Amino acid sequence: MKISKSTIDKCIFETVKVLKNGGLVVFPTDTVYGLLVDAKNQVAVKKLLKFKDRPVGKPISVFIDSINNLKEYVELNNKNKQILQRILPGPFTVVFRSKHTLDLALESEKGTLGIRLPQSDYIQKLMDIFQSPLTATSANMSGQSPHYSIESLKNQVSSTKEMLIDLIIDAGKLPHNKPSTVVELISSNIKTLRTGDLPFVDSKNFYSKSPSETRKIGQMIIEELTTMPTNKAIVIILIGDLGVGKTEITRGIAKQFGITKIISPTYVIYYEYDISHRSSEISQKRKFIHADLYNIEEDYEYNQLGLTTYIKNKSIMVIEWGEKLGDYYNKFKKDVKIIQIRMEYDGKNGRKITVIK
Repeated sequence: MKISKSTIDKCIFETVKVLKNGGLVVFPTDTVYGLLVDAKNQVAVKKLLKFKDRPVGKPISVFIDSINNLKEYVELNNKNKQILQRILPGPFTVVFRSKHTLDLALESEKGTLGIRLPQSDYIQKLMDIFQSPLTATSANMSGQSPHYSIESLKNQVSSTKEMLIDLIIDAGKLPHNKPSTVVELISSNIKTLRTGDLPFVDSKNFYSKSPSETRKIGQMIIEELTTMPTNKAIVIILIGDLGVGKTEITRGIAKQFGITKIISPTYVIYYEYDISHRSSEISQKRKFIHADLYNIEEDYEYNQLGLTTYIKNKSIMVIEWGEKLGDYYNKFKKDVKIIQIRMEYDGKNGRKITVIK
């Protein structure tokens, strides 16, 4: 079945029906095409393992619908929950000690279980309706490359393997994202087991190797901020040298509000953008403001900008060279939800990004 905005409801309905009957579904995720079965159905899991030729003891992660339901499946403390709230939903698989409430064949030899809460409209809508964990493994044979198109998958699998598939949901050619970054949270130390498109350092620090990674980090940061209840404007202050990627991270933040064309405002001080209501829970009355204070020299110039008007309207504001706010920083802080993002060079292409709240 071809999935799109016009067919999503029908595709989700058919997928749920197949999954509840113990079927195996090829489905698009936020990273690659995945293989879905009901994680509580032993017969379905065996079918999945047969398709994958998965070695014994090699774990398979699962999709969940909410962090709040995670305690049913894994051992979770408050510190780990705070970390999850910072990075999920997103392209991360997080490994915990299992409570063994799902099929044991999904666990590692150490009794751990990987969980995913992806940033994918299709998966999230499916999970909202299915309301039970699903397997979250890529649609490929063990040890082989993941697939970004159904054509690629069919070229790899034998007719015998293809017979095991009950339903294919085709979203066309997916972006060539890497599989998820895998981090382990079974002790006080956070251990990265596999690095995907978005590396994980800790709950406040991120590392980017490219402009696209910087944009993804920006999108993840603002997604977390806008899911937290607040009646205040949000001001994000970007601090870093020339060329470090402040405009790129702004593009990632803006994308969350349906804004796809961001122009650097260095010579005009700031640009105002309308927020797409379809892309955000934020009211349409709010605006997205991208400011650059590089050319501001005197305090009186701030009064002429009129930025406080946007604060009263509870808008979203990203300010490059925010360290030049001076006394205005304290004025902003009284009336807004404010965070700092510090960006530093780390080698030729690397960027260390630190979120300070």
